[in-house]
Formats: sequence, C-alpha cells, structure tokens
Amino acid sequence: MEQRMRRATRGRVAALAAVGLMLTTGFVAPAGPVQAADTNLVVNGGFEDGLTDWFVNNGNASDGAQLSATSNAYSGANAALVTSRATTGSGPMQDLSGKVQAGQAYTLTARIRYENESGPATKQFFATMHYGGGTYTNLVSVTATKGQWAQFTGTFTIPTTQSVSTARLFFETPWTSTPSTDPALHLMDFTLDDVSVTGAAPPAPASKTIEVVGKLPGEHNPLIGHKFGADGFGLVHDGRVYMYMTNDTQGYAPNPTTGVSPGINYGDINQLTVISSADLVNWTDHGEIQVAGPNGVAPFTANSWAPGITKKVVNGVEKFFLYYANGGGSSNVITGASPLGPWTSERTSTLIDGRTPGAEAVAWKFDPAPFVDDDGQPYLYFGGGPASTSMPPAERFNNPKNIRSIELGDDMVSTEGTAAVVDAPVAFEAGHVFKRQGRYYFSYSSHFGGNDFGGNQQPLPGYPGGGQIGYMISDGPMSWPKETYAGVLFPNQSQFFGAGTGGNNHQSVFEFGGRYYFTYHAPTLNKRINGNTTQGYRSPHIQELTFNPDGTIQQVVGTYAGVEQVRDFDPYRVFEAETFGWSKGVATTKVDGSSAQFGGAAPNLVVRDIDNGDWTALSSVDFGDDGARSLTARVRALATGGQIQVRLDDVNGPVVGTVAVDSPAGQWAEVTATLDGVSGVHDVYLTYTGSAGADLFEIDNWSFAADTLDLPVTLSASTRCVGGKAYVAVQARNDHDAPVGITLETPYGERSFVAVAPGANAYQSFNSRAVSLSAGSATVRVTGAIGGHDVTTVRTVQHPAGTCGG
Repeated sequence: MEQRMRRATRGRVAALAAVGLMLTTGFVAPAGPVQAADTNLVVNGGFEDGLTDWFVNNGNASDGAQLSATSNAYSGANAALVTSRATTGSGPMQDLSGKVQAGQAYTLTARIRYENESGPATKQFFATMHYGGGTYTNLVSVTATKGQWAQFTGTFTIPTTQSVSTARLFFETPWTSTPSTDPALHLMDFTLDDVSVTGAAPPAPASKTIEVVGKLPGEHNPLIGHKFGADGFGLVHDGRVYMYMTNDTQGYAPNPTTGVSPGINYGDINQLTVISSADLVNWTDHGEIQVAGPNGVAPFTANSWAPGITKKVVNGVEKFFLYYANGGGSSNVITGASPLGPWTSERTSTLIDGRTPGAEAVAWKFDPAPFVDDDGQPYLYFGGGPASTSMPPAERFNNPKNIRSIELGDDMVSTEGTAAVVDAPVAFEAGHVFKRQGRYYFSYSSHFGGNDFGGNQQPLPGYPGGGQIGYMISDGPMSWPKETYAGVLFPNQSQFFGAGTGGNNHQSVFEFGGRYYFTYHAPTLNKRINGNTTQGYRSPHIQELTFNPDGTIQQVVGTYAGVEQVRDFDPYRVFEAETFGWSKGVATTKVDGSSAQFGGAAPNLVVRDIDNGDWTALSSVDFGDDGARSLTARVRALATGGQIQVRLDDVNGPVVGTVAVDSPAGQWAEVTATLDGVSGVHDVYLTYTGSAGADLFEIDNWSFAADTLDLPVTLSASTRCVGGKAYVAVQARNDHDAPVGITLETPYGERSFVAVAPGANAYQSFNSRAVSLSAGSATVRVTGAIGGHDVTTVRTVQHPAGTCGG
C-alpha cells in the first residue's frame, strides 16, 4: 500500500506541473474543449441536507477521519467539519463517477477554513480527483489563512486519454508519508462549504439492456440471458435455490454504435446480484444488494466480490450470513433476516484481514466460503494469490499454501482460534467446502504459474493445469494436507465453450432434491454478444455433480444444455414477471413496494425496456388437464397500443391469447386476457408488440386462472358523496368455504385485506378528491386455496358516474 501511495504521489506532482496556472484563482481556460451549459455536478454542495452524498475519502486502507455537519458555515445553515484525520488525503469526498467526461472543462469552486490553534498561519489545500488505483490529480488549490474562509476558484480540463469510470472528488492537504510526526502542520481539522463543479452535463447512461438472445430456448446454461453474474454460490432454502453472484453487470457499458463494452473493472463492483429458482431453469431476478461503498450495508468496505452464504439459528432466530471479498485485502459479512434480506451489518470493520491469526502470509484474504457442519460448528475458508517468496520455487508452484480455514464464532460474524493452512496443490483462489456421506470435499481454482508461483516449474503428476477446478477429500473440516488431493473436478471452461471463455473460475456445490449440483461461470453471454473477443463479463452455469462408488467425483463436463428441469412450473399463483427461462431484449429494475410473490421484506422488481419484438418465456409450464382460462398481468403502460401475445412452445408458436395493455399511461393496473386451448405442459412465450422505437410498458407480475379453479365472490360498487367529494365504494363478499385474501383496486387507491372469513365482506370507500367522476370500474383480486392449489381470481365491477355539491 505504501508503494501505491508513493506512485500516486508522483502522479499528483506530475499532474500539478501539467495544469500549471490552471490552479490559480481567476484562471481562464485556453481555447480547446468547449465547456457545456452550466450544470452543477455536485449534490448537496452546501451541506443543507447534512452529509447526504458525502463521505470520508477511503481510497487507501490507512485513510480515515470523522465527518460531521456543523452550523459554523460560510453560507446557509450547515457546512461539513472533518476531524481526526489519519492521512493528509482523509477529507470529504463525493463520487462523480458517470458524471464527468474526458476531454471536458469544468469550473470548481468551494469555501474552506481551518482554525487549529497550534496550526500554521497559512495552509495550502487541494481539491483532488481520484480516478481509481494510484491515479490522483490535483485539480484546484488555495492557500488559506488561519481563521478565515478561503475560496477555491479554478478551471480544470480532464485529459481525453483519462479513464473516468471512477472519478471521486475530495479535499486534502499536501501529501506527506509521515503526517503524524507533525499533526498540527499536516492533519488539522477543517470546514468545507459551498462546493460546486460546473460544466458539461452528465452523459446519458449507456443502455445495459442485452438485445441478443443470450440463453437459447431449450438450453439451460447460462442461467440468465438478460444480465451477467460471476462467482455463483448456491443456497437451498424452503424448496428454492438462491444464487448469489458478483455483479458483473455493474460496469457493463456497451458502446451504442459497436455494442462492445470496455473490459470489466473489478474495482468498481460493490454490489451482489441474487437470483432464485424452484426448478433450476426458470430463474427469478431479485436484483442487486448494495453491499459496499458509502451507501452500502457495510460502508466501511469498498468492494463486494465472490459471495458465500449460509444460514444458522443464532439465539433462537434463523439468520442468513452473506460473506464477500472486500477487494483482495480483506473479507466481510452482512446479516439477513431472509435469503432476500433486509440486510444489516453487525460489524464495523472487516471480518478477515491482516489481523486474522494465521492469515498473515496470505496474499489475497478474499473469496470467503462458509460451511456449517452437522453439529452446528461453522467454518470459513478464504485466501489465495501469490505464494510466499520464502518457499522454494517448486513448492511455490505445486503447494503454494495460500488458502486458509478457520472456525467461526457462534454469532457467525467473528472468528475463533488460528487459521489453518489448506495445502491444495497448484491453488490460486475460490476455496469451497461441502459434506457428503460423512466426508468433506474442498474444491478450488488453480493458478496459471508465472513469477508469483516460482517461475517456469513442472507440475507434479496429476496436479491441476492452469485455471482448473481441483478438489480434495478429508475426514475433517480443518485438515487439508496435500495427501487429500483427489484430482481435477472441472477442466478450464474454455475447453467446452471455446475462444474467449478462458480465465480463472469460481465454483460452489449444493444439494437439491437429493442431487448434487456444481456451479461455475463462463463469459458465454459476453461471447454471444461480441463473438470470440470477450471483455471478461461472466455468466452463471450449473451442471449436475455425480460420484463414483468410492466417493470420488466424476469430472464435470460444461454444456449449454445444463441441467434438467426438476419440476414443472406452476402457473396458478401470482408470480414475478422477472421470472423466465429465456428472454430477448428486456431488462429489470427495482421499484417501490414489496414483492407480490416473496412478501414485504423482499425487493420488488419489474421487467422494463420492453420494445416491439421483445419477449420472455417460461419453461415447462403445467396447466393441468382442464387448462387455463385467463392470464392477468400487472402492467404500467408507457405507450398506446401495446399488446402481450401468449404463445405456446415457440416464439413463433400459435397465439392462444392476447392481452391489450390499454390501461391509463403511467399508472399500474391489471389487464386480463381469455386463453383458448391451453392445457397440459408447454413452454410459454410472452411476446410483446406495439409501436416501433418506443418503450411499450413495464410488467410487475403474472397470474393464470384455471378453468375449474375459481374462488367465488360477490361484488358491488357504488358512488357516494362525502363532504362534497365523490367516493367510489367497493365491497367484496367471500363466498368460499375458507378464508381468502382480498385486494380492492381503483384509480383512486387500493386496499388489501388478509384472511377474510367465509361470508364476510371486504369494504373500502375511495376518495376521488373531485366533485364529480365518470362511470368506471374497480378491480378485485381474491387469493386463496382450492384442493391444495394456490388460486387467484380477478374480477371487475362497474360503478356509476356521480356528481356531488350544488
């Protein structure tokens, strides 16, 4: 880290020399890039919203300070006070990534003051941009007089060659490697106010929507075709498999003309992606968890890679523990109340780092993989990277001893004892443990040789080649000598998927329905977008894992076919629209509210960016012998004339129903279509049509209604006047022989009732807030069970027009 800081310092000096007079007050930029309309890119620069959008610079592990709001402001009610600075760079920071552009000129202004009694009479301050890694550029400087407000005023131009995928603005004093030797001179407290950076408006974000068919109909790998995901880790809970992945989509930004994105930048990834499935083919997108970064669950971490998750009852409560790599230097854990959260951090510092006993010699303290044994004892496996240079070259190559195992505390967020060496042959990273028939299996990804591993060495017979998944078998979860090595579990993925799909891998194993499954990643979706030249964006895959009679594993073969669907899809319930086996041209996004399928604690996503010709599809949907009567979709129309066509077995198959998305534009509503001849098991394609060049609608969820499964309900609706305003009164009586849920929906609001008893009514009067209203309709959704099947019945009821007042 000190070397990186020294390199960064030289970069800062060079940058200062390059901008020269640019840093002086009143500097006028020479002819060159044209400055755009005056757009302020800084949010809350006057700190009137407290510290919103500001945080302490965390570019290096040694940085640290306290940031607080103060009323001692230059203008307005608030300013930002920074105290207890650990380094000269430990100052207020705001992330301008995605806002500033290379080749553009910007004007920066700010007010700054320091009052430290023992400090110097004057002090220079810098406004600095951190472009990622060791690239720092001082933008504007000012020399302040103690006790007086000083003003930054200057113009800077970002070089056309500068990458701005990361651009973080912060305020600091001149760098020195040993500021603690004279903190009064180097680490004084200071106050910042009225920060602005004006210039070119932020560019429109590049569309991340993947327009190609990334997962071909009939194939089951990759698992999803509308986004990327790497380092998949499977968790089985309540009949579903949840897959947690590094969010490779976060940095994906394809060029609008070429369709090619810059290469993946791991340093920008601070989210994890979650998907789940009950059948291993139709996957529900649960979106991203904002784990790290200033707005993350654990803001003291900067990255989130390579997740591992497990569940355990702690103090009588079942909790879910999601571990992740905070870059290469440490690992951490957050806690969830369910597989989908909500997530909290029980820690204020990283779980695994240089302080972890037994991990001091591990170069990369990342890739944490939890395992809870049958007796309830939890363990964590982590580590990887270059071998210790103190080892002989041949040993560095064949037995680098760079992975560790350690016991976790009963709370799952602390460690116990000293980490033990996992002596995995040719190990690189991605350690993972599972248990089968009383034996422990440790799998890992192998290295590619090179100077980090002793140079040009000869691997021992049977040891893994570069980028393969090896495995070991042991009788204990903490005992992994090299003699427990059992062979190669999975060759490099490029052997199966060809050019452009090589590189290292990351795997997990889970048991589901009595079978074992192996997860891995490969840039197969990236390949289908761009051909054999890929940019490192990876996609999740699953293959079944089978064993020999002696317990060894049969080597896995990677295929696009993937695994068999383990059960047919049940359509007779409300399910999320972002559930599909295959798709073309759509994207997903989070919206306010809770998930209709997964409950109030789960995030709610919708399918968006739906254009004419796009589609989604479900694999092996079982409509039963009697078949389906109708399909209801919760939609938000964005253009007129949109339709959803229901087709069977092929994207060009027969249309068995058409949903007209004719609801009011911009409002969520339910639309229904009658289906014709839909029975038995079919793949179902939902094809979207409408005006070319327009986003047609968004979809929240679906529900099919069976011909013979219908919940009886009696409806009425009327118009009332209260206080001179027109109200729509809606009533629904439960005529079923068991309790049901009832939701009443009108253009003026909705209300849900849980467990309405047989013969009881659900009633609500909705205020239109108008003196009169036209005749219209209300929608009533009834949910319950018939013969063990979850059933949803959707009905509409008309209400008359009404006028109130004189």
